Amino acid sequence: MEFLESATYWHWWVLGVILIVLEVFSPGAFFLWLGISAGVVGFMLFAVPDVGWEIQLLVFALFSVASIVAWRLYLVKNPTKSDQPRLNRRGEQYIDRIFTLSEPMVNGQGKIKVDDSIWKISGADCPAGARVKVVDVDGVVLKVALID
Repeated sequence: MEFLESATYWHWWVLGVILIVLEVFSPGAFFLWLGISAGVVGFMLFAVPDVGWEIQLLVFALFSVASIVAWRLYLVKNPTKSDQPRLNRRGEQYIDRIFTLSEPMVNGQGKIKVDDSIWKISGADCPAGARVKVVDVDGVVLKVALID
Protein backbone atom coordinates (compact mmCIF):
# COMPACT_ATOMS: atom_id res chain seq x y z
CA MET A 1 0.00 0.00 0.00
CA GLU A 2 3.01 2.27 0.10
CA PHE A 3 2.57 3.00 -3.61
CA LEU A 4 -1.03 4.07 -3.05
CA GLU A 5 -0.02 6.37 -0.21
CA SER A 6 2.41 8.21 -2.50
CA ALA A 7 0.07 8.35 -5.54
CA THR A 8 -0.33 11.77 -7.08
CA TYR A 9 -2.69 13.13 -9.70
CA TRP A 10 -0.39 12.21 -12.58
CA HIS A 11 -0.35 8.55 -11.48
CA TRP A 12 -4.11 8.49 -11.96
CA TRP A 13 -3.84 10.28 -15.29
CA VAL A 14 -1.29 7.73 -16.53
CA LEU A 15 -3.58 4.93 -15.38
CA GLY A 16 -6.45 6.62 -17.20
CA VAL A 17 -4.46 6.84 -20.44
CA ILE A 18 -3.40 3.18 -20.13
CA LEU A 19 -7.01 2.09 -19.61
CA ILE A 20 -8.23 4.14 -22.58
CA VAL A 21 -5.47 2.66 -24.77
CA LEU A 22 -6.59 -0.79 -23.57
CA GLU A 23 -10.08 0.10 -24.79
CA VAL A 24 -8.73 0.43 -28.31
CA PHE A 25 -7.68 -3.22 -28.22
CA SER A 26 -10.80 -4.63 -26.54
CA PRO A 27 -14.46 -4.49 -27.52
CA GLY A 28 -17.32 -3.34 -25.37
CA ALA A 29 -16.56 0.21 -24.13
CA PHE A 30 -15.66 -1.00 -20.65
CA PHE A 31 -12.09 0.24 -20.14
CA LEU A 32 -13.13 3.63 -21.49
CA TRP A 33 -15.26 4.31 -18.42
CA LEU A 34 -12.55 3.05 -16.08
CA GLY A 35 -10.04 5.33 -17.80
CA ILE A 36 -12.34 8.32 -17.49
CA SER A 37 -12.89 7.47 -13.82
CA ALA A 38 -9.12 7.39 -13.24
CA GLY A 39 -8.88 10.80 -14.91
CA VAL A 40 -11.61 12.17 -12.62
CA VAL A 41 -9.71 10.94 -9.56
CA GLY A 42 -6.59 12.58 -10.99
CA PHE A 43 -8.41 15.91 -11.31
CA MET A 44 -9.77 15.48 -7.80
CA LEU A 45 -6.20 15.01 -6.49
CA PHE A 46 -5.00 17.96 -8.55
CA ALA A 47 -7.61 20.16 -6.85
CA VAL A 48 -7.31 18.60 -3.36
CA PRO A 49 -3.88 16.93 -3.01
CA ASP A 50 -4.33 15.72 0.59
CA VAL A 51 -6.98 13.07 -0.17
CA GLY A 52 -6.07 9.66 1.31
CA TRP A 53 -5.63 6.59 -0.84
CA GLU A 54 -8.74 4.97 0.64
CA ILE A 55 -10.91 7.84 -0.58
CA GLN A 56 -9.13 7.81 -3.94
CA LEU A 57 -9.95 4.13 -4.48
CA LEU A 58 -13.50 4.62 -3.23
CA VAL A 59 -14.12 7.52 -5.62
CA PHE A 60 -12.56 5.54 -8.48
CA ALA A 61 -14.75 2.50 -7.76
CA LEU A 62 -17.95 4.49 -7.30
CA PHE A 63 -17.42 6.65 -10.37
CA SER A 64 -16.48 3.59 -12.47
CA VAL A 65 -19.62 1.66 -11.51
CA ALA A 66 -21.85 4.73 -11.85
CA SER A 67 -20.51 5.63 -15.29
CA ILE A 68 -20.84 2.07 -16.61
CA VAL A 69 -24.41 1.74 -15.28
CA ALA A 70 -25.34 5.16 -16.69
CA TRP A 71 -23.93 4.21 -20.11
CA ARG A 72 -25.85 0.92 -20.13
CA LEU A 73 -29.08 2.70 -19.22
CA TYR A 74 -28.46 5.24 -21.96
CA LEU A 75 -27.95 2.45 -24.50
CA VAL A 76 -31.20 0.76 -23.46
CA LYS A 77 -33.14 4.00 -24.05
CA ASN A 78 -31.18 4.98 -27.18
CA PRO A 79 -30.14 1.82 -29.05
CA THR A 80 -27.52 2.11 -31.74
CA LYS A 81 -29.12 2.30 -35.18
CA SER A 82 -27.61 0.32 -38.02
CA ASP A 83 -28.10 0.41 -41.76
CA GLN A 84 -27.89 -3.41 -41.67
CA PRO A 85 -29.71 -4.50 -38.48
CA ARG A 86 -29.76 -8.18 -39.51
CA LEU A 87 -26.04 -8.38 -40.30
CA ASN A 88 -25.04 -11.03 -37.72
CA ARG A 89 -28.42 -12.75 -37.60
CA ARG A 90 -28.19 -15.16 -40.45
CA GLY A 91 -31.72 -16.53 -40.26
CA GLU A 92 -33.25 -13.06 -40.11
CA GLN A 93 -31.43 -12.12 -43.31
CA TYR A 94 -33.75 -14.49 -45.19
CA ILE A 95 -36.98 -12.84 -44.03
CA ASP A 96 -39.07 -11.67 -47.02
CA ARG A 97 -37.12 -13.82 -49.47
CA ILE A 98 -39.08 -16.13 -51.75
CA PHE A 99 -38.07 -19.74 -52.45
CA THR A 100 -39.41 -22.63 -54.50
CA LEU A 101 -39.81 -25.92 -52.63
CA SER A 102 -37.92 -28.84 -54.13
CA GLU A 103 -39.59 -31.22 -51.64
CA PRO A 104 -43.15 -31.07 -50.30
CA MET A 105 -43.87 -29.82 -46.79
CA VAL A 106 -45.52 -32.58 -44.78
CA ASN A 107 -47.05 -32.16 -41.30
CA GLY A 108 -46.01 -28.52 -41.33
CA GLN A 109 -42.30 -29.26 -41.76
CA GLY A 110 -39.88 -29.41 -44.64
CA LYS A 111 -36.54 -28.26 -45.98
CA ILE A 112 -35.36 -25.69 -48.48
CA LYS A 113 -32.03 -24.94 -50.04
CA VAL A 114 -30.97 -21.40 -49.23
CA ASP A 115 -27.86 -20.31 -51.07
CA ASP A 116 -25.32 -23.00 -50.09
CA SER A 117 -27.10 -24.58 -47.12
CA ILE A 118 -30.23 -26.53 -46.23
CA TRP A 119 -32.67 -24.98 -43.74
CA LYS A 120 -35.58 -26.53 -41.89
CA ILE A 121 -38.86 -24.77 -42.51
CA SER A 122 -42.25 -24.80 -40.86
CA GLY A 123 -45.63 -23.69 -42.13
CA ALA A 124 -48.70 -25.03 -43.92
CA ASP A 125 -48.39 -28.23 -45.95
CA CYS A 126 -47.39 -27.47 -49.56
CA PRO A 127 -46.53 -29.58 -52.61
CA ALA A 128 -43.10 -29.60 -54.22
CA GLY A 129 -42.70 -26.66 -56.60
CA ALA A 130 -44.76 -24.31 -54.44
CA ARG A 131 -43.40 -20.83 -53.86
CA VAL A 132 -43.01 -19.82 -50.23
CA LYS A 133 -41.96 -16.62 -48.51
CA VAL A 134 -39.91 -16.57 -45.30
CA VAL A 135 -41.95 -14.59 -42.74
CA ASP A 136 -40.13 -15.29 -39.46
CA VAL A 137 -37.32 -17.24 -37.81
CA ASP A 138 -37.58 -19.50 -34.76
CA GLY A 139 -34.05 -20.43 -33.77
CA VAL A 140 -32.74 -22.39 -36.75
CA VAL A 141 -36.16 -22.98 -38.32
CA LEU A 142 -37.47 -20.61 -40.97
CA LYS A 143 -41.22 -20.00 -40.83
CA VAL A 144 -42.72 -19.75 -44.28
CA ALA A 145 -46.04 -18.81 -45.84
CA LEU A 146 -47.41 -20.09 -49.15
CA ILE A 147 -47.51 -17.55 -51.99
CA ASP A 148 -50.46 -17.93 -54.35
